[in-house]
Amino acid sequence: MSSIYLLKSRFQALLRPLVGRLAGAGVTANQVTLSAAAVSLALGALLFLFPRPALFLLLPLWMFLRMALNAIDGMLAREFGHKSALGAYLNELTDVVSDAALFLPFALVAPFGWLSVGLVILLSVVSEMAGALGPMVGAPRCYDGPMGKSDRAFVFGALGLWLGLAGSLPPWAAWLMPTAAAAIAFNIVNRVRSGVRQSSSSL
Repeated sequence: MSSIYLLKSRFQALLRPLVGRLAGAGVTANQVTLSAAAVSLALGALLFLFPRPALFLLLPLWMFLRMALNAIDGMLAREFGHKSALGAYLNELTDVVSDAALFLPFALVAPFGWLSVGLVILLSVVSEMAGALGPMVGAPRCYDGPMGKSDRAFVFGALGLWLGLAGSLPPWAAWLMPTAAAAIAFNIVNRVRSGVRQSSSSL
């Protein structure tokens, strides 16, 4: 597995004291999940309706905070008894919807376009589906990279920072979306292979 996801355990250790305080205050995992999704949708709508370079500086900040919230809701679920069937659905569905909302504004940013950004969004959804289908075949939820959820957040956050600071992206940046799409396609193959392999080994 080659992914920023590998840093997750260290990140969780830093967040654990905060998670304990949130649990003590009665905050639930599903509340955190839905709050993160709501902010993602609102920010995506803002950037889509007003695609001004300076506003894209909000993206890297939110990507970092969203990653923290994703870790927090998972820790609340696992470590404080907040696991639920509804929470599992919310966790998977809000992630792909939020990603789509946050990535879509880049379709309005030169040198990208609807086709390249749309392909990245589509493959991102398929990637998460491939990972989530693991338990259906007797394998764990798969997070294989490259260009998993954390990697995509880093890439789009970096693009937002670049656009916000420079005011525009250079023409050669057009290759970034096809490259990301190819990496996600490889990710999908890796996740399917990993799920099949782990399913076979558990029989």
